[in-house]
Amino acid sequence: MPKFLHTADWQMGRAFTRFETEDGAALVEARFEAIETLAQLANEHQCDAVLVAGDVFDAQTVSDRTIRRVFNATKAFTGPWVMLPGNHDAALAESVWTRAERLGAVPENVHLALQPGVIDLEPQGLSILCAPLTQRHTYGDLTEPFSSYETPEGFLRVGLAHGSVQGLLPDEIDSTNPIAPDRAKASRVDYLALGDWHGTKQIDERTWYSGTPEPERFKNNEAGNALIVEVPEAGATPTVTRVPTGRYQWDQWRETLAVQSDLEQLLERLNALPDSAVVDLRLEGSVTLAGEETLLKALSVAEARFRSLRCERSGLQLAPTDDDIAALKADGYVGEVVESLREQQEGAQDDAARDALAILAGLLREREQEASQ
Repeated sequence: MPKFLHTADWQMGRAFTRFETEDGAALVEARFEAIETLAQLANEHQCDAVLVAGDVFDAQTVSDRTIRRVFNATKAFTGPWVMLPGNHDAALAESVWTRAERLGAVPENVHLALQPGVIDLEPQGLSILCAPLTQRHTYGDLTEPFSSYETPEGFLRVGLAHGSVQGLLPDEIDSTNPIAPDRAKASRVDYLALGDWHGTKQIDERTWYSGTPEPERFKNNEAGNALIVEVPEAGATPTVTRVPTGRYQWDQWRETLAVQSDLEQLLERLNALPDSAVVDLRLEGSVTLAGEETLLKALSVAEARFRSLRCERSGLQLAPTDDDIAALKADGYVGEVVESLREQQEGAQDDAARDALAILAGLLREREQEASQ
């Protein structure tokens, strides 16, 4: 029973410049570890081959070191790898792929599908029908020639392509590289392995996007998987098994706080996240001074525990209660300032007044703590 691993969209060489330097470096390293994980999975599941459906590299200009590290990371699986150029690493006349060949970095068991056609893996009984991108964008269906490709009798016909299945994916992806929605059936393909959509997605029983093996965006699109595909014989329906591969979990939350229970529920959700979380949090609404203090403490703990936590709080208004003001023990002129700032930030949603109130409240709390020691 032929079996292979389907993966795509490694985007090696991607830089995570919006993160702190330490976090960005860890996210980059996780992508190399993902390739090693894929090799291990191919061995564990006794796969006959690994198929990479485009965008191995994030750009043509990645460093030589990145190129070498990518191919070094594949070495644990000594069976055949078939790598297809996508829109980020198209097979131009001079490309990241030709540079990899000049460097001597490509192992003998790695097949680069730089030209349209068929790569026959004879010992494995697999014919890989390849539709590489030879430029970043195309406006015709590069998988159309699959119908005319001849393959040895009894071999599985497995399509390998990178682009957008027309009419079935959101418009914002690279839809200039179109793929007919009935390509598998029209071209007698036993399985069509696709890349470009970064989440795991089934199109029909023979057509799948594997998604990227390591998430790199704040999208709830089922990223961080590889697919193990088994086809009993030519013409049979594939069995596709989703296998988790991602190290980091990306979460983007937009929360509005109005009452104390909103804050409590938010902190419970934060506490439930794994240490591997990469969190982008934006808060709006209002919070009491006591709630603000609780929130800041919780965020400080989470920042130290998670891989990354960024929290935007400019839309979160301070709404001190009478108990908050009383707890500050702000008498005389200081008390008048606190009340003035409270009125300013409530009336005009003044960010400066809000920040000033938060700073003053913090200073008053510190003064009270020092006095009690």
